[in-house]
Amino acid sequence: MSLQSALPDAVGASASHPVETSVEALAASFAEADRHPVDLSGYGIEDWVCLGFFWTMAGLVFLQFFTRYVLNDSFAWTEELAVYCLMPVVFIGASMCVRRMRHIQVNLLYGHLPAFAGRVLSTAVDLAAIAFYGYASWLVARYALAVDNEPMTTIDWNKSYVYWLAFAGFALMTVRGVQVAVENWRRGFSPLQNPAHFEDATH
Repeated sequence: MSLQSALPDAVGASASHPVETSVEALAASFAEADRHPVDLSGYGIEDWVCLGFFWTMAGLVFLQFFTRYVLNDSFAWTEELAVYCLMPVVFIGASMCVRRMRHIQVNLLYGHLPAFAGRVLSTAVDLAAIAFYGYASWLVARYALAVDNEPMTTIDWNKSYVYWLAFAGFALMTVRGVQVAVENWRRGFSPLQNPAHFEDATH
């Protein structure tokens, strides 16, 4: 058999084998995933509320795109409501980050401090965060009361409801901040002092 005649057979065999292997591996991965039970216990109320507003916003954006580019007659209210849906996604989603301790943290200083000093400083950071969340909740509540009964631009809905959702996000951040501070105190360290512990727990 010549080299030229054998080459297509070799290429065909080598090309078909990885496809069979990848299909088998994919089927095995699905079978393995089916054996793992679904655990939703790690999710809080803010996770589901944020998810609902996110998909509502996605639906409004799609509707705006469809009416503008397919029907050539855009619904003006879709843009405004999509923007207002973004507010609870951001602020209620931020409370989820507080609970999971996923906000940006600068821990460079803690590696050069004694353990006691690091403990005091990390506790002060937790208290400062709680104070900020509580003060922001008060400010947003005042603003929501100030715009009470003020209609939206494109639809006759009360604009203050949107800001009450932002208030709910900051109030949840305050509650979650207190819970995180208590957990850090009982544990004896925070993510600022020992970030590797929380990375290992995540994985």
